[in-house]
Amino acid sequence: MSNEVEQRVLTMTDKRNLEKELEELRQAKLDVAEEIKIARGHGDLSENAEYDEAKNNEARIYTRLAEVENTLKTAVFVDDSKLSTDTVAIGHAVKVYDMEFDEEDTYTLVGFTEADPAKLFISGESPIGKALIGAHVGDVVEAQTPGGALKLKVLEITRQVVEEHHITTMMVTHNMKDA
Repeated sequence: MSNEVEQRVLTMTDKRNLEKELEELRQAKLDVAEEIKIARGHGDLSENAEYDEAKNNEARIYTRLAEVENTLKTAVFVDDSKLSTDTVAIGHAVKVYDMEFDEEDTYTLVGFTEADPAKLFISGESPIGKALIGAHVGDVVEAQTPGGALKLKVLEITRQVVEEHHITTMMVTHNMKDA
């Protein structure tokens, strides 16, 4: 068994989202402490549903607080505006040709807090994201998804600036014509 800490590669938008959540959790921690204090005043703790609920809520808040703090400490944050489009990385939009379904799709690789598969915003931790990371234009990658294996040919890599699910395409692209 390895002692290595799992590192996540996240965008600066992820970092802002996590920092915002951390502040909200710190406030929630204060709020739940007040709820516990009030519930204690209602008498016998062994039959006090409000107290039990507040304590359970406190446990959820402390667990999530620890997760967010750990992620902020251990993650590698990338400035997507400085990434090269030679290889696929977090912060890129990748136009691919799905070889089985004979169609093109464009996936945007984002950190896990921004992932939205319905909009094709995928994290680098997803099966398709893992397969695409490090690929070059012209490469064929295989992703093992819950629905089966996908063979995708990388057609174009574009740098994206992702801000709260608003995408602006940057002028830097690398496509099949350049390969």
